[in-house]
Amino acid sequence: MAIREKEAELTGTPGDALRVLREHSLTTLVQREIERQIVSGDLAAGAKLNEVDFCNELGVSRGPVREAFRMLEQAGLVRTEKNRGVFVRQVSIEEANEIYDVRAALDGLIGRLAATRVKPEQLARLKAIVKRMRAAERTLDADEYFPLNLEFHEVMAEAAGNRALTANYRRVVNELNLYRREMLLRDADNITLSTREHEAVVEAVTKGQADVAERLLFDHVIHSRERLHRALATPAPRARKAPRKAA
Repeated sequence: MAIREKEAELTGTPGDALRVLREHSLTTLVQREIERQIVSGDLAAGAKLNEVDFCNELGVSRGPVREAFRMLEQAGLVRTEKNRGVFVRQVSIEEANEIYDVRAALDGLIGRLAATRVKPEQLARLKAIVKRMRAAERTLDADEYFPLNLEFHEVMAEAAGNRALTANYRRVVNELNLYRREMLLRDADNITLSTREHEAVVEAVTKGQADVAERLLFDHVIHSRERLHRALATPAPRARKAPRKAA
């Protein structure tokens, strides 16, 4: 993580405007790193986020860390409890079921819009991601597959060309990331099923079939929820990573 180097590069810049820019730049870097740790599972659901720990780990002052916590709360990844601190958000299975309904509707709209608005470079990225998914499928490596899955849906959201839709979609998927990753870890067969569904979506988008892309992405989300429930009914194949300890 190059946050310390970035801070050193920006330190000493004259003028209030540039000092504000420096703080915002660092906040973004801190926010992205904490988000990466949450999405990857390095920070477990329910883990308390210690401000001092992140200051020391990332080599920044408390201001950017506090602002990053606020941004992560807005994104639905953490929650703040009065007099207790900031925690990685835990979503109950009941909440997840409801969020999946919302995500299915948003994904369907993304598919419809992307089929008519996708740019050549975005389509090329989607095809490249699916190719890498096939490689991960051969080894059934969930840790390799999960970030590809996130990247695929992020590119699809961008291809839809609607910023309001993308912003709402990102919050919804952030809330489901814990369960989406767990589904792949508990049942590797889900990787094969997911890859096939992604391939079908890319084919529909390539052909400009808006109705088909909408239906496929809607069904993909509903099928994902069904696979999640089956996965949660089976024992986890390995222990989850322990939450970070408070200083």
